[in-house]
Amino acid sequence: MSIIGWLQIGLLFLAVFLAIKPLGLYMARVFAGERNFLSPVLGPVERGLYLAAGVDAKKEQGWLAYTLSMLAFSAAGFALFYAILRFQGSLPVNPQGFADVPADLAFNTAVSFLTNTNWQSYGGETTMSHFSQMAGLTVQNFVSAATGIAIALAVTRAFARSGAATLGNFWVDLTRATLYVLLPLAVVVALAFVAMGMPQTFNGSVSATTLEGVQQTIALGPVASQEAIKQLGTNGGGFFNANAAHPFENPSALSNYLSIFAMLSITSALVYTFGQMVGDRRQGWAFIAAMATLLIAGIGVIYWAESYGNPILHGLGLEASLGNMEGKEVRFGQAMSAAYAGVTTGISTGAVNGMHGSFTGIGGLVPMLLIQLGEVLPGGVGSGLYGMVVFAILAVFVAGLMVGRTPELLGKKIEGREMKYAMLAILILPASILGFTAISAVMPSAVASIGTAGPHGLSEILYAYTSATGNNGSAFGGLSANTPWYNTTLGFAMLLGRFAYAIPVLAIAGSIAAKTRVPASTGTFPTHTPLFVGLLIGIILILGGLQYFPALALGPIVEQFAMLSGQTF
Repeated sequence: MSIIGWLQIGLLFLAVFLAIKPLGLYMARVFAGERNFLSPVLGPVERGLYLAAGVDAKKEQGWLAYTLSMLAFSAAGFALFYAILRFQGSLPVNPQGFADVPADLAFNTAVSFLTNTNWQSYGGETTMSHFSQMAGLTVQNFVSAATGIAIALAVTRAFARSGAATLGNFWVDLTRATLYVLLPLAVVVALAFVAMGMPQTFNGSVSATTLEGVQQTIALGPVASQEAIKQLGTNGGGFFNANAAHPFENPSALSNYLSIFAMLSITSALVYTFGQMVGDRRQGWAFIAAMATLLIAGIGVIYWAESYGNPILHGLGLEASLGNMEGKEVRFGQAMSAAYAGVTTGISTGAVNGMHGSFTGIGGLVPMLLIQLGEVLPGGVGSGLYGMVVFAILAVFVAGLMVGRTPELLGKKIEGREMKYAMLAILILPASILGFTAISAVMPSAVASIGTAGPHGLSEILYAYTSATGNNGSAFGGLSANTPWYNTTLGFAMLLGRFAYAIPVLAIAGSIAAKTRVPASTGTFPTHTPLFVGLLIGIILILGGLQYFPALALGPIVEQFAMLSGQTF
C-alpha cells in the first residue's frame, strides 16, 4: 500500500462525488418530464417513438400493468436476441465467418445480457460476429440498463406520491432513460475511448509481425461503442475474452480511470435523483453514505490483502514489495486493480481488469462478498437503488421493533404486506446462490469443470452462482462454464436474480404508492441521520453477509488461513 495508491483511489471517488448532484438533478428533470437542454433535439425523436409504438405518454400504469409491461418487453428482447445468436452464421456483418451459437450457450448469453448480468461463457473475439456484438449485446446493454432505471423510478414515485394508484408509464421511463441519459453519455464516453486508442471499426482483424518475426492475427471490431455502454449501464460484458485486461478494451491508465468513473456515475447519481424526486435530498445522501462506506471499506481490504501478497512466497524469500501481482496488469498496479475489483462487484458491472481467482484468499473473498451483500454498493443502474430501498424498509422495521415506534420511511408506514414482499425479495438471492452451488458441488460433471481442487474450486463454483444471481457477471476464473449444466443453471440463476427480485419490489411500490403520506412527528424515526446510516449498514451486513458465512468459510476463508500457515492445496 502507498500514499500514491490511496491518492489515486481518493481522487477517483472525489470525481464521482462532484458528478452526483448535477447528473442527479438532470435525471430528475428528465424523468419528471421537464424540459432540458437536450429537449429541442431529442423531444421530437421521443414523440416519434411513442407515435410509432402506439404509446400514450400521458397514460400511467398501476404496479401490475407496469410489471407486465416490463416482463413483456424483456421476453420479446430475449426471443429476438436468442434468434440472432442461433442464426448468426446467416446474418450480415460477420467478417470472421463465425458459425451459429449453440443452443445452451445462446440461452445463457441471451439471458445474461437481458438481465444486465453479462456473464460470458465464451470468448467474444472467437465466438460473436460484429452483428451479434452490436445488434444483440450492445442493444441489450442499453435496454437492460434502462429497464433497471425504470423499475427504480416506479419505486421512487411510490414514495413521492400520496394515495396514488399509478407508478408512471414503463414505456415512457424506458424511452427517456435510453434517449436522454444512456445514449448521450455513451456517445461522449465512446469518443473519449477512441481518442485514448480503443478500436472502433468493422474490420474483423489485422495482421502484424511480432518482434520474433512471427505473423500474428489481431482481432478488431466496434469495441469503443460497446465499452462505453458496458461501463455506463453497469453491464460488464467485454468485447474480448480478457475483458478490461485486454489492451484494446482498456488501453491505458487513463481509460481505466474513465471506466471506473463511468461505472459509478449514473448509478450513484440515481440515488440523488431519488432524494430529489421524493422531496428529501437528505435521504438520498444517507443512502449514498451507506453505499460509499461499505464500498470504500471493501476496496481498502482488497488493496491491503493484495499489497501484502502471498505469505508462502514471503517465506521463500522472494521479493514482496509489489505484493501479489499474479493475475494483474503491471500498468494498473495494486491500487487501481483493487479499486476496479471492488467497484465492479460493489456495483453490478462485472468487468475485470485482473483475475479475481488469482487474488489472495481475502482479496478474492471481498469481491464475492460485495456481490452477496445484494449489489447495492451502489449496485446496478436502477437495481442498486431499489435494492437499497428494500434494505431501508427492513431497517426501519427493525428500528421500530427496537424503540417501539411505527415503522415509517419517507412518511409511508411499513406494514406486514411490505415486509412479506421485502423478505421474499431478500431470500431469493441466497436460495439461488447456495442452492445451485450445493447441487453443483456434489455433481461429478459439474465438479469436473473447476480448475483447482479443494477450497479454491468451491470458491469458483460459489462465485459463479453469486455473480449470476447477483446479476454481476464477473468470473472468479478457472471454472470451465461453457457446458450444458452451467449454461442452463447459471441462466436460471440470472433470471431469478433479476425478475424474482424485481416483481416483489414493484409489488411493494404499488402498496406504498397507495398509502397516504403523513408528515413526520415526534414518534417518527428519522431516516437521514448517521444513526440510521449505521443501522442500514448493519442490516446489509447481517442479512447480506452472515447467511453466506458457512459457504465462505469452506472456500476463500480457509484458503486465506492456509496461506497464512504456509500450506497449499
